[in-house]
Amino acid sequence: MLVILFRFLSIFPLSVLHLIGAVLGRIVYLLSGSYRRRLRENLERAGFAAHLSDAVKEAGKNILELPFIWCAKPDRVLRTASLENWDLVQQALDAKKGVIFLTPHLGCFEIVAQSIAVRTRLTVMYRPPRKDALKPLIEGARARENLLLAPANLSGVRIMAKALKKGEAIGLLPDQVPQEGEGVWAKFFGKPAYTMTLSAKLHSMNGAPIILTYAERLPHGRGYVVRFAAFEEELGSDPVQQAEAINRGMEKLIARSPAQYFWSYNRYKKPDGVSGPDTEVIEGQA
Repeated sequence: MLVILFRFLSIFPLSVLHLIGAVLGRIVYLLSGSYRRRLRENLERAGFAAHLSDAVKEAGKNILELPFIWCAKPDRVLRTASLENWDLVQQALDAKKGVIFLTPHLGCFEIVAQSIAVRTRLTVMYRPPRKDALKPLIEGARARENLLLAPANLSGVRIMAKALKKGEAIGLLPDQVPQEGEGVWAKFFGKPAYTMTLSAKLHSMNGAPIILTYAERLPHGRGYVVRFAAFEEELGSDPVQQAEAINRGMEKLIARSPAQYFWSYNRYKKPDGVSGPDTEVIEGQA
């Protein structure tokens, strides 16, 4: 049923879906107290409370654009996206060390991988959805030509490491909460967040350049601008320092378009089996 609904919605123009999404975002915000609290708390913590109204609408657009991104014909989807600063990516690819793309939950992150895969082979880490009904929809939508999926487990890590060794590109969501043993506690907008260590580990293999990227959603459904930026933070050698550096990079990227970050995401949750952050250690890093 869900697949049928998504395919039906994908027929509509992006402008219509974004308009409906903006209305839906406001309705959900008004009806769900827990959603409302988390979105507001995260915005205020990051210093972007002034963007609340736009963030509510952008969150709704994020949901309603998925049928279009996942189910519309690839050429139709890609016509909505333009690229900014691709020369930075091409220069990194030409160095033959591979490229590590870090894409936070900012803007339309689903279209980023498709836009890159048209130009170079890309392997992205993928965590299957909890609901089985969503699995064929998401996997079918994401597994496009030149776009490979690596499971979020040890096997997937090996696949991504192998791609880097061949000089290929890989993609990660650096602000996705990892599972037990796959992260460390590091500040994200001033509060400890369990943060993945994988991207820094992969970078340490051969010095593959890290490039930050996101797709900014244009007003009135006019499409997206996929932007690329060099990662300029000093990683260091300690896993916590590395996670802090990556989080700082994400914070700077989010500041470019704060209303389009997915603020309702439970970024600060404690995964099962993970001990809470050591308050003294975290405060000592301030």
